Amino acid sequence: MNVLIDTNVALDVLLDRHPYSETSMRVLVLSEKRRIRGFISASAITDIYYLTRKTFQSKESAISLLKKLTETVSIASVNENHIYEALDLNWNDFEDSIQYISGKSTNAEYIVTRNPQDFHCLDMKVVSPENFLKIVGE
Repeated sequence: MNVLIDTNVALDVLLDRHPYSETSMRVLVLSEKRRIRGFISASAITDIYYLTRKTFQSKESAISLLKKLTETVSIASVNENHIYEALDLNWNDFEDSIQYISGKSTNAEYIVTRNPQDFHCLDMKVVSPENFLKIVGE
């Protein structure tokens, strides 16, 4: 099962943001154990780098965290056509539209995010980490 993991879920784990980090970690562990095929969009990787570097005040720490993350998940590409598709969606949050298009490109069945209400998908299920864990029986 392909699953797009939203930026906020990855950041919950990498920045140890309580009370969300434990549940988000369980989602990433499913990807690490290959029970799901977890994806993070290429555009999210740049956001994650920026925020982890800013938080830890260290380029080395940010790179180390990204390397660990990319051992756990695959990276979904974002190309020119994805950008045009996302722009055409005209959603309030452009980042969310990129995430959605990126998920579609991987044939994701789910987007796992702490903000399901921000996505307006009809062809993909959008769920919180807690609900996703229930769905997969974890």
